[in-house]
Amino acid sequence: MAHIVVMGAGLGGMPAAYDLKSHLGKKHDITLINPSEDFQFTPSNPWVVVGWRKPSEVLVPIRKYVERRGIKFIAQSVSAIDAKGNKLTLDDGATIDYDYLIIATGPKLAFDEIPGTGPSANTHSVCSTPHSQAAAQAYEKFLENPGPIVIGAAQGASCFGPAYEFAMIVEADLRKRKIRDQVPMTFVTSEPYIGHMGLGGVGDSKSLLESEMRQRHIKWVTNAKILEATDSTVKIAEHNDAGEVIKEQELESKFSLFIPAFKGVDAVANVEGLCNPRGFVLIDDHQRNPTYPNIYSAGVCVAIPPVEATPVPTGAPKTGYMIESMVTAIVENIAEELEGKEPSHKATWNALCLADLGDDGVAFVALPQIPPRNVTWAKKGKWVHLAKIAFEKYFMRKMRTGRTEPIYEKYVLKAMGIIRLKPGK
Repeated sequence: MAHIVVMGAGLGGMPAAYDLKSHLGKKHDITLINPSEDFQFTPSNPWVVVGWRKPSEVLVPIRKYVERRGIKFIAQSVSAIDAKGNKLTLDDGATIDYDYLIIATGPKLAFDEIPGTGPSANTHSVCSTPHSQAAAQAYEKFLENPGPIVIGAAQGASCFGPAYEFAMIVEADLRKRKIRDQVPMTFVTSEPYIGHMGLGGVGDSKSLLESEMRQRHIKWVTNAKILEATDSTVKIAEHNDAGEVIKEQELESKFSLFIPAFKGVDAVANVEGLCNPRGFVLIDDHQRNPTYPNIYSAGVCVAIPPVEATPVPTGAPKTGYMIESMVTAIVENIAEELEGKEPSHKATWNALCLADLGDDGVAFVALPQIPPRNVTWAKKGKWVHLAKIAFEKYFMRKMRTGRTEPIYEKYVLKAMGIIRLKPGK
């Protein structure tokens, strides 16, 4: 009997635990470890900030749902990994032995790399539900005395979709409240152009998102580095295509929110031979670490090189559909290893993003994510907004009842008809 430990209970970790138990049954033990008691559906966090969702509506209590399926759950952080000894140390000093380890921790948020940024300083975040809850309180206070807003993605960021979503959602919310005319909005991003998304663009994403920004009277600054944030300003440096600073400016802001750069969490980053310099887990084609082949990894914590070099550093996103394909490959590969076979499954690494724009939305599909692609597709419409709401409910239900099938493959792609698309159509 093997003991398989999953670190992290997010979009990758919790489905991985469900799939392992479903696939392996009672023959092997599964333990899920997560710092908090709740699964967070992070794609809904922008809605939490503007009050369209309560925090409780985007959280699922983990313990009662996984334990009823025979999965052990530990609500603690891992303080250290002994990769050679196949052992984890928890915050309370207890140790856990494993035969296989799946690292799905998500990232450490690198707010410390830019002075004044982060929820403990002068800017807000939608990277976790507690961050979004704190931002919601600040947003309520902002509404009492509205003024300029600055939203965007910092240098080194690799998750641009939530920044665009949040900007558009706030703009729509302000219109509903009849105070949009009191709030100048600026979008600041490290991308070389609007709609780059860390993917080199998807379909006509550049003109599509630029059109949305113009229609909504949102100004933008690209090729930008955030230098510092105070409680009333954001200092930025704009660069040319050669990466040279061409302009520095200080933007007035009464409410600022940025997607930060990511790093690996400390316990993972500290293991010699496991990670790249940023602390992301190195993997082979089968999601295994080359140095420690009984360690697998999926999600944002995986090392993926940028799609292309940009004047200001940008990273490659790890979307939900990509993460799902990583999890599926890992489960199949561990099952093969337990049968004495060599792992043979590879993740597809396709990108799918349903970006809610408040009262409509944009769907982006890149198959595969890294160019050249078989399918590159972007469409706008209110149906995307409605599809994201429906998908939220479906995903949350699956986290309560157990994921036994690929959620994105079954629900989103089939609903959108993307599977039937041919290249160029």
